[in-house]
Amino acid sequence: MATGLIRRAISSSAAVAQPARLLTARFHASEAEAQKVEPKASANTDTKKFQIYRWNPDSPSKPELKEFEINLKECGPMVLDALIKIKSEIDPSLTFRRSCREGICGSCAMNIDGCNGLACLTKISPSGSASTITPLPHMFVIKDLVVDMTNFYNQYKSIEPWLKRKNPPPMPGKEIPQSKKDRAKLDGMYECILCACCSTSCPSYWWTSEAYLGPAALLHANRWISDSRDEYTKERLEAIDDEFKLYRCHTILNCARACPKGLNPGKQIINIKQLQLKR
Repeated sequence: MATGLIRRAISSSAAVAQPARLLTARFHASEAEAQKVEPKASANTDTKKFQIYRWNPDSPSKPELKEFEINLKECGPMVLDALIKIKSEIDPSLTFRRSCREGICGSCAMNIDGCNGLACLTKISPSGSASTITPLPHMFVIKDLVVDMTNFYNQYKSIEPWLKRKNPPPMPGKEIPQSKKDRAKLDGMYECILCACCSTSCPSYWWTSEAYLGPAALLHANRWISDSRDEYTKERLEAIDDEFKLYRCHTILNCARACPKGLNPGKQIINIKQLQLKR
């Protein structure tokens, strides 16, 4: 009888020990699984460095390139997304212009990795090297990536970018009619958003920006010269028939390569020069 009790005690202790061993094994297995998950978590981190031009007029220090690092997995695909993330989460003092985020307003024009463009339309480079972001070249910097556009806008204003007529409309109180053929002549010009990417990529504009009107202003000048509804074509051509205003263009077409809207200001300047010869 004692022997039977001993056997039952041994068997019951063995039955208890087995689940205990299983429980221990499961515990160690979960730790191993957790260790396997860690590399997957790190794989979701795709860091990218940005070197951004910094200058504060309130500080006597020289301009510098400041480096920021962000996780692209937690950021939108465009350079503007990266700038907004840096300003929101890392350095709120970073200053830049932005508005529409759709390539329409032209506010976020800047130099990205050596090329002028709109930050909202320029994708973040997937390369491992840091991206360099600076203001539009050869422009007076107000702060960080913000440049002074006063001279650029004054040049645009000087070509009188509005419809000018000597005679009243054919039908009083109605719009001035235009054929589809004449309307098509304005394609490639009216789409300009005045972002200044083209003008600030032009060496002639760098050297004589106060005298040379630049690609953007001349493109708009040709837009009104080509408009069949405008009656001041002769006067417009005379106003820009100048050694510096017009003829500083040497047709290297940096402007066409820089335009984020795919326009060709150089082509429009050539057209103005041809019209000057016929005048």
